[in-house]
Amino acid sequence: MNDATKRIAILDDYQGVALTSADWSPLRGRADVTVFRDHLADREALARRLAPFDAICVMRERTPVDAALLAALPRLRLIASTGGSNASIDEEAAAARGVEVVHTHYSSTPTIEFTWAAILGLVRGIATEAASVRAGGWQVGLGTELRGKTLGIVGLGRIGSRVARIAQAFGMHVIAWSQNLTDDDAAAAGATRVPKDALFARSDVLTIHTRLSDRTRGLVGADQLAAMKRSAFLVNSSRGPIVDEAALIDALRERRIAGAAIDVFAEEPLPPDHPFRTLPNVLATPHIGYVTEEMYRTFHGDTVTNLVAWLDRVAAVR
Repeated sequence: MNDATKRIAILDDYQGVALTSADWSPLRGRADVTVFRDHLADREALARRLAPFDAICVMRERTPVDAALLAALPRLRLIASTGGSNASIDEEAAAARGVEVVHTHYSSTPTIEFTWAAILGLVRGIATEAASVRAGGWQVGLGTELRGKTLGIVGLGRIGSRVARIAQAFGMHVIAWSQNLTDDDAAAAGATRVPKDALFARSDVLTIHTRLSDRTRGLVGADQLAAMKRSAFLVNSSRGPIVDEAALIDALRERRIAGAAIDVFAEEPLPPDHPFRTLPNVLATPHIGYVTEEMYRTFHGDTVTNLVAWLDRVAAVR
């Protein structure tokens, strides 16, 4: 590696597929790429790991890049993030330090499809029944039909509206609520806008599709869970902190709701001793709502394009 060669780190490549999801050859001879498959949460250890790199490639919100981490990385000049935005990057602090932040294209399709996989897996007890077969057993529970049931949606935007349309194919009634939702917008998605309290009280399946913000953090708390039917299911493939995790664990332990499918958590990766790993009425998945071959090809292909463009800009000012 000569002095002009840039050092690039790819973080949190859990499946080890970053380098096979795109053609990285345009970087050959111009950059030295290092892949890290593990997630490093310790801030000091992370800073030591990343100190030698000019650019880091981050996958959505897996590794936060805040002002403190940026201050520990004086060599860093580029953050290449997947997705159209990344709330875990302090872009203001990055700009103040002359660190450029770039993003990729993103599709909602994987999350929409995953939401229905989670709903169906939850209400039919797929994971439990499959585990029984693997253990040498047979049928152990009763599933729930969706036809005639009510799907409640928190957030009827790009993802929630398409989830609502699919619900109609199952013969479900769809109700929705969000802070800015109008009757017309709800009707356009085949849903009925209802007050927040009614959403939780009437839903047989409640699914969350709103952004994490100061307004939505803890939006689903103990009061909302207490208003739900004991036969109701909750699905969260949006962001973990939207739901009060402690309140949800209590509700699940006490069977005050029938179950939950959770793909996003307050802390990721999920700690080994977390209750979501063992509660029998939880279908927990490791934040895979957007994780598909097609989405990764978009993410990593766009990342290569972004890196080449950055290298070209660096070369132009020498």
